[in-house]
Amino acid sequence: MLTLTANAAQAIRDLTSNAPEPTQSGIRISSQGEGASALTLTLATAPEPADAVVEAEGARVYLDPVAATVLDDKSLDAGADDQGSVSFLVTEQTA
Repeated sequence: MLTLTANAAQAIRDLTSNAPEPTQSGIRISSQGEGASALTLTLATAPEPADAVVEAEGARVYLDPVAATVLDDKSLDAGADDQGSVSFLVTEQTA
């Protein structure tokens, strides 16, 4: 199952803190084709019926079935640039 770094969890909490339903809001990773290069990330107020839900440190990630398979052994990290723009990075999980 996808894991979240502390940086990713904080970034997701920051992004969803002003959402209409912050207790259910998270990010949704969905597939737009085959493989990791075709994944998109959006803000979501709740999971879709078939989504897998990953929760860590108060942050929620909703994964559509293809994204859940592609990201099963991955970790989601986040960082910010000098202007404060958040970017997410998928990496291999560490033991």
